[in-house]
Amino acid sequence: MASNAPNKKLKIAVLTSGGDSAGMNAVVRAVVKAGILKGCETWVVREGYEGLVKGNSVQVNRPDPIQVSLANLPKDLADDSVVRNLRFGDGPLLREGEGDANDSDYSLKGRYIVRVGWDDVRGWMGEGGTLIGTARSAAFRTPEGRYEAAKNLIKEGIDAIVVCGGDGSLTGADLFRAEWPSLVEQLLANNEITAEQASLYGHLRIVGLVGSIDNDMSMTDLTIGAPTALHRICEAIDSINSTASSHSRAFVIEVMGRHCGWLALIAGVSAGADFIFIPESPPEAESWEDEMCEIIKAHRAVGKRKTIVLIAEGAHDKHLNPINAEQVKEVLAGRLGLDTRVTCLGHIQRGGRPCALDRILPTLQGVEAVNALLEATPDTPSYMIGINENKITRKPLVDAVKQTKEAAKAIGEKDFKRAMSLRDSEFAESLQAFYAVSTLKQTPVPDSQKLRVAIMHIGAPAGGMNAATRTAVRYCLSRGHEPIAVYNGFKGLLNSNVSPLSWLRVDNWMTRGGSELGTNRAQPDIDLGGVAAKFQKHGFDAVLLIGGFEAFTSLCIMEKARESYPAFNIPMSGI
Repeated sequence: MASNAPNKKLKIAVLTSGGDSAGMNAVVRAVVKAGILKGCETWVVREGYEGLVKGNSVQVNRPDPIQVSLANLPKDLADDSVVRNLRFGDGPLLREGEGDANDSDYSLKGRYIVRVGWDDVRGWMGEGGTLIGTARSAAFRTPEGRYEAAKNLIKEGIDAIVVCGGDGSLTGADLFRAEWPSLVEQLLANNEITAEQASLYGHLRIVGLVGSIDNDMSMTDLTIGAPTALHRICEAIDSINSTASSHSRAFVIEVMGRHCGWLALIAGVSAGADFIFIPESPPEAESWEDEMCEIIKAHRAVGKRKTIVLIAEGAHDKHLNPINAEQVKEVLAGRLGLDTRVTCLGHIQRGGRPCALDRILPTLQGVEAVNALLEATPDTPSYMIGINENKITRKPLVDAVKQTKEAAKAIGEKDFKRAMSLRDSEFAESLQAFYAVSTLKQTPVPDSQKLRVAIMHIGAPAGGMNAATRTAVRYCLSRGHEPIAVYNGFKGLLNSNVSPLSWLRVDNWMTRGGSELGTNRAQPDIDLGGVAAKFQKHGFDAVLLIGGFEAFTSLCIMEKARESYPAFNIPMSGI
């Protein structure tokens, strides 16, 4: 979205609030750098809303070499926004955690609203947590606290805020903006500010970015920190899988998600769990114990050595009775006789360096947040910056918060269908996909529609090839089709290197790299007639190619050859 430069220089403060999440530092970095490039002054607020309430009780005037040297620079360079805002000296204290040190001659004690420059946020992109601190502020929830926050912002001349936090933090941001005019009036009436200040700061601009590992905010497909938390969970399950298989054990793994089961759901899909418990879609059976045991017993009956059950911390049955990991353990051990262990991943899900997506997404959203602030007027709503279908979007903050609360309300009213509909568009699809590939239950098509589906890998190996194969195989089996592995691509096909794939055979393929089927860059035109003959010999009714450009090219070659080779007149698809 285009931005229009304001008449006066905008002073932007960024704060992180609520639970920390990977990517928050990338948000701060992006807002600071984008703000400076747009000609704004940039500040950080330490300790979230608590820092707004406390403000600055100490003023420090320490000359910085960069600022001092401006007098010796040519005017055009000295007036450059980046040069004038290169650094203000507090960046190292923030990054190294020395801001509150007792043995330092210079610290951030008594200073919660701190001006920062370009170089002060250098190296923040890959740091986990939030270097400017976060807190759940009880004081800000009171009118008196918000009064102090308004006074402190006006005192520093700040008229725009970027808030990165969860739905509670963004609710507080919207309330603060709604109360701002009355807070300014109170400050003026109490002689806390001048009439000129009241006129200059009569409008507070606020933009929210969603920092939440739960991915629990409506009207955005993904929240900052959720991809990294998911990555941590998958790494943990990968480690647990080996010991679970070695001892033929069951593991009940608790993940975060009080009102939203996104982490449990997507981790269940990603790591190949046997059963999941999420708040939005509890087990449909009157007895969740019976439903879970039936599925896991069937898995064990076909020879599966390990069992993984994922449970969100807010899990419950369809009557809203809480379900916890210990209960699940007792059922697995008591009813099925499984040697069962419980693992609570806890705060390991929050910590650590952000993954690539939690560096890219906060950067793009941080830039958009600055643009939204620059374009804001008293008549425009406060925006939440989100992402929908891979596009950075602006949504009215109040609407996003309202819809998020509606989801929690729907769960509380046992309206689970509505709760599912209020999640992002892929939530329900992911749940359906999980059920399709995690159970042995079949809903077969009529015999006349059953197919022998050939699956082969083409081109260079890539992460995800085996996961795609596992899903395709299990979905085929669930519909009564017969999946056939073609090993080593078209070269293997010409050597009749093919065999059926079973449900259990692909169980561990979700987490394996490379290509379990073997792959190469050979195209079908190495011997079109021979390939067609092998299609006919093995009775292929459909073909699925998994690969890159070579797979696409192979499909094109076979499609063009259909007139000459009738064996290619079958459904063919590529991933």
